Amino acid sequence: MEIFEAWPVVLFIVAGLLGLIVGSFLNVVAYRVPLMLERAWRAQCEDMKAEPPLPQVAASDRFDLWWPPSACPACGAAIFVHHNVPLLSFLWLKGRCASCAAKISLRYPIVEAFAAVLGITVVAVLGPTPQAVAALGFTWTLLALTLIDLDRKLLPDSMTLPLLWAGLLVNALHGGEGLYASLHSSVIGAAAGYLALWSVYHLFKLVTGKEGMGYGDFKLLAAIGAWLGWQLLPMVILLSAAVGSVVGVSLILFRGRSSQVPIPFGPYLAVAGWIALLWGQRLVQIYESWALG
Repeated sequence: MEIFEAWPVVLFIVAGLLGLIVGSFLNVVAYRVPLMLERAWRAQCEDMKAEPPLPQVAASDRFDLWWPPSACPACGAAIFVHHNVPLLSFLWLKGRCASCAAKISLRYPIVEAFAAVLGITVVAVLGPTPQAVAALGFTWTLLALTLIDLDRKLLPDSMTLPLLWAGLLVNALHGGEGLYASLHSSVIGAAAGYLALWSVYHLFKLVTGKEGMGYGDFKLLAAIGAWLGWQLLPMVILLSAAVGSVVGVSLILFRGRSSQVPIPFGPYLAVAGWIALLWGQRLVQIYESWALG
């Protein structure tokens, strides 16, 4: 840690490079995790046996985050290691597959660069501390969940529940004082986060007869509560609801999107949770000084 304290620029470079590498992996996570879940669901559903297998992968073949190796979605050619360097390979290949020259989606380098920017921001705010190390895992997991929810309107239990347990564990350190909140606040935060959206869901369904959100949203807010403690949950809920409302209304007014088309809520929870992790206490102090001043 001494070198990072003496040379902060080294810390930013390490965080940025690590973010690029993790961002490249998050592209794989966002693409493969929903397919892995769908394959498992198909295997469990007897009435779906007659349906054709998922594209590109036979139902009997191994398919997870590590296998098969990355390949071009257009021609199926394997992507060599030197063509899989985060961000640089995209620039070197001019955004095209080395085998078939098909265009590579801009999403890949954008996610890699964004993961790097998020990593640099975390260490800039928290410095070379255990809090920063844990926050990087929290941040990049939220980014992966955001991508999956935007793509598939899905927040996998295989990611939200480990995030919840991780929040409880990091706040069980130092005799229960925790890295971000006390263990007592963390446990209450997990329960309150789940119950808050669970109550909204059932109230909305009782009034309208429709489902307003998914159970994955409950679990994600529970995970955020486990990391931050119950005290910051009202801020997370207000921030996510405000941003979600603005985006939803904007899509309806300016993009002509139907109000009946569901909008994933997970990304707004993720953004609000990340902001609260880094600046939550400061924002609370600003609000209190404004309200009491």
